Amino acid sequence: MTPSQVADHHPPEAPTGALDRYFALSQRGTSARTEVLAGVTTFLTMAYIVLVNPAILGSTGMPVASVAAATCFAAAFASILMGLTANVPLALAPGMGLNAYFAFTVVGQMGVPWPIALGCVFLSGVAFLILTLTGVRQLIVAVIPTYLFAAVAGGIGLFIGFIGLKNAGIVGANPATFVALGDLKAPGAALALLGLLVIGTLSVWNVRGAMLIGIVATTIVGWLTGMVTVKPEPYSLEALTGTAFQLDLPGVFGLTGSHGLGLLEILFVFLFVDLFDNIGTLVAVTKRAGLMDAAGRIPGLNRILMTDAVATIVGSMAGTSTVTSYVESAAGVQAGGRTGLTAVVTGILFLLTMFVAPYAQLVPLAATAPALIIVGGLMLVPLTEVEWEDPMSAIPAFLTVAMIPLTFSIANGLAFGITAHAALKALRGTATRKDWFLFILAGLFVIRFVWMGAA
Repeated sequence: MTPSQVADHHPPEAPTGALDRYFALSQRGTSARTEVLAGVTTFLTMAYIVLVNPAILGSTGMPVASVAAATCFAAAFASILMGLTANVPLALAPGMGLNAYFAFTVVGQMGVPWPIALGCVFLSGVAFLILTLTGVRQLIVAVIPTYLFAAVAGGIGLFIGFIGLKNAGIVGANPATFVALGDLKAPGAALALLGLLVIGTLSVWNVRGAMLIGIVATTIVGWLTGMVTVKPEPYSLEALTGTAFQLDLPGVFGLTGSHGLGLLEILFVFLFVDLFDNIGTLVAVTKRAGLMDAAGRIPGLNRILMTDAVATIVGSMAGTSTVTSYVESAAGVQAGGRTGLTAVVTGILFLLTMFVAPYAQLVPLAATAPALIIVGGLMLVPLTEVEWEDPMSAIPAFLTVAMIPLTFSIANGLAFGITAHAALKALRGTATRKDWFLFILAGLFVIRFVWMGAA
């Protein structure tokens, strides 16, 4: 290297000591300062979940203040654990889509009490852990085509966006057309449209924390103009324990009648969507961080998935829905994060937020609705991975994407997509002995449809 090259060359700070050795900072070409900034960036991009998750789960009757604190605790525990054990810049929190399934399908439509629903989340985490330890997870991933992963993500995006539009009053029920344009002059709809404009503007200008800023700004406008009135529950430190250890495992095993088979469906959806979320997020984030090996494998994949499973178990005990990896972690990677120290910093910030999180109850639905709409839109990106000109992938993918929001059920979307994929594969004559597990899954879904039709 010539003297001029030396002058132009600015290697990352050479960290020394325990942090460097533990997180391999020098080896990955990063520094403690860069990792801290990356962790702050990741936190700002996903902090909206502290306000949105309580708004969704609060519809089940769960105390909003407690859910907010549980959300912070679960995100803190999971992100710190991920950083310390797997050493990847991957942050976790209660997953969007799964919280909607928990609130609107399991509790809302199926009528399962929320403590029992938390018990189902706990069991799904245990099942995820067992599948990872026994290697069955690889079997499941192998039989699901990648385009269905993308279709599920897109379908959940539409589902979340629809919930946001509904919460805002921008769309409403109509006896002739099922849904129609709502009353945009209503205070809630007007406030939500303002929030959508604020978050959208901040996002196109690449402002970090655009969603969080937009939610807070919209809430303040709502208060000042009297467009919304909020009567918060009294707040004390005891409010933090309103959902902690409230899961009802005996109640899960006591589910009978229509809930008996419903329990299997609930566990299946929690497990599969979490699996899909993780694989998709891991590929996106680790690829961007340059952590994949030459063969496209993710180093330490089992440790990452085991951490996710443990995080879901702990999150259910704290009082929140399934915890999963967040694609917003890519923002931290873009800021230079390359190690688990990024995730640890994000987790510490969530931990500090826990003590003010209960004030999330002051945020109206109209202020969180725009975040749901925009997050839903961003989740459509994976649909570009589907080969829409090929009927073999386009038909199952479309059924998956369409059935999730139109039937208000992630389970229905999964069922239609996997069944259609198996049927077309068999009818085209491309099925092999290796597809035995796929056809078992499809057969179970057919039985489910028959049972639902007879119920």
